[in-house]
Amino acid sequence: MKVSIASDHAGFEEKELLKPYLAQLGHEVIDRGPDSDERVDYPDFAELVAKDVVSGEADRGVLVCGTGIGMAVAANKVDGIRAANVTSPEFAQLAREHNDANVVTVSGRFVSDEVNRAIVKAFLETDFAGGRHAGRVAKIMALE
Repeated sequence: MKVSIASDHAGFEEKELLKPYLAQLGHEVIDRGPDSDERVDYPDFAELVAKDVVSGEADRGVLVCGTGIGMAVAANKVDGIRAANVTSPEFAQLAREHNDANVVTVSGRFVSDEVNRAIVKAFLETDFAGGRHAGRVAKIMALE
């Protein structure tokens, strides 16, 4: 699977830890930056990953900022994105199963690397359940 990843300055260290982990899991990683922990604006990087996912350049996206919240808000402004800010592997699984989330956002400051790895793994390995959830996702997408 191709995974596009980016962060802001607050999530840079975690992004750098997640990249080799994703590769270890067998995924192709597209790093959209930044290249350092110098201050940047997270919407710029959320947009890059979101556009990778919408265009098909990437299958899924991973975004990291201090809380993950800002990245989720920004990514969800791109038509076709269903970004979920997740703090547990169980929520990552449900975001995929029930909402067909295509971008996960995680916290670089308040969630450990170990938990973020479990979140990303669950997010990438869980399929959309479809069924009764498909109509709900269609209604979400119709709001665009």
